Amino acid sequence: MRRLLLSILLLGTGASLHAQTQEDAIKNTIRQLFTAMLNADSAAIAGCFAPGAQLQSVAEDKAGHETVHTMPINEFASHIAKLPANAADERIVFGSLLLDGRLASVWVPYRFYFKGQFSHCGVDSFQMVKFPDGWKIQYLIDTRRKDNCEEAAAK
Repeated sequence: MRRLLLSILLLGTGASLHAQTQEDAIKNTIRQLFTAMLNADSAAIAGCFAPGAQLQSVAEDKAGHETVHTMPINEFASHIAKLPANAADERIVFGSLLLDGRLASVWVPYRFYFKGQFSHCGVDSFQMVKFPDGWKIQYLIDTRRKDNCEEAAAK
């Protein structure tokens, strides 16, 4: 009986450690994206995304209508690479992270600073997929606003 309880305890601990390792790997990919943005490194930005990944933003247009804007990953990476280092500073706090095998969904409130000045805030919603070379962003959609912002100072 003692061996059975010990085996069950060890199995549970191993599964918990495996899940934590996967969560850390997912978060690390997301952190790498924001570090690459801060460093204006287009290759590192592109390396965080899966082939065929999508990047979208939900925001108000000038007329006040909600729109969904789609930007190709290579265009986004190229745009960021033209900025000086430390200009694009997205500060995040990890919210919920849901994981099922090779698929994860991550909710990340953020505050964005451009050249040291607050620009906007919102939420990043990541759909992540685990590939043989690690976790990649398959889909990223964000919201953007200038008010009702949560504090997001930790990475």
